[in-house]
Amino acid sequence: MDTRRLKDLIARKLMFMLCIGILSIVFLIAVGLYIRSLPILVRSGIRDILFSSLWRPTEGRFGLAAFVAGTVWVTTISMVIAIPLGIFTALYLSEYCHKRTRELVKPVIDVLAGISPVIYGFWGMVTIVPLVRDHIMPFCVGHFPFFPFLSDNYTGFCVLTAGIVLAVMVLPIIIAIAEEVLSGVPFSMREASLALGATKWQTVKGVVLKKARPGIFAAVILGLSRAFGETMAVLMVAGCAMHVIPRSLFDPAYPLPALIANTYGEMMSIPLYDAAVLLAALMLFLVTVLFNIVGWKILGRMEDEA
Repeated sequence: MDTRRLKDLIARKLMFMLCIGILSIVFLIAVGLYIRSLPILVRSGIRDILFSSLWRPTEGRFGLAAFVAGTVWVTTISMVIAIPLGIFTALYLSEYCHKRTRELVKPVIDVLAGISPVIYGFWGMVTIVPLVRDHIMPFCVGHFPFFPFLSDNYTGFCVLTAGIVLAVMVLPIIIAIAEEVLSGVPFSMREASLALGATKWQTVKGVVLKKARPGIFAAVILGLSRAFGETMAVLMVAGCAMHVIPRSLFDPAYPLPALIANTYGEMMSIPLYDAAVLLAALMLFLVTVLFNIVGWKILGRMEDEA
């Protein structure tokens, strides 16, 4: 074997080993979190942990129900706000706006994606919290005095505030991926629809959106993955009230990422405390990995079909 072929073989094997090493990190993280959280699973069982809201570490009670509920509330609100805004923005960028406008807006969206979560958190505290406390909450309670608007929390630090901030954070992901998918629809399909007498909106609705539907769904899944695991911004504006399962848009919440960031390392002398917190981390990790796998699988299938 000559020197050139030997170098090629070494380079190929080295790159293969590096690729396997990167992929194994995901597996090692999952295994490490599972081993560290195994003591709490052996003692209490996953059912008691997930369906109990009693978080009393000094008594050996580590119920995660309130934290899971807070995560679901905040994530759901953020996606309800972000999905229509993101899809319609992507639709405008790909189908309606002028090329110069697109070139101006897309870098701004990239900047939004790169802003630190702490900045979003401070923005939420100084802008969204007063807006919810002084305007949105009085209006909703005054005009719609029923679920899901009734609450005795008047601070503005609530699931709605966290959902709004989180929606702004996930918008760049949804917009960027959805716009790329929409732009990838063959132009010939648009021309064929227009040639048959369809209007611009009929073409967009009946041809472009239908063709790009799997990719848009993937964009939503990847945005949901980002929203589910976000920590700092949510920690700063959600209220973080222990033992409280939110029952209103204006109730405080304590999502799982905030629990991990806010409490790990404080009471490690309490038996099983670290195991309970690491179990919460394992749950977040598995959900995030699952969402990402589903999203990228859909995008990969669309690329293969194209």
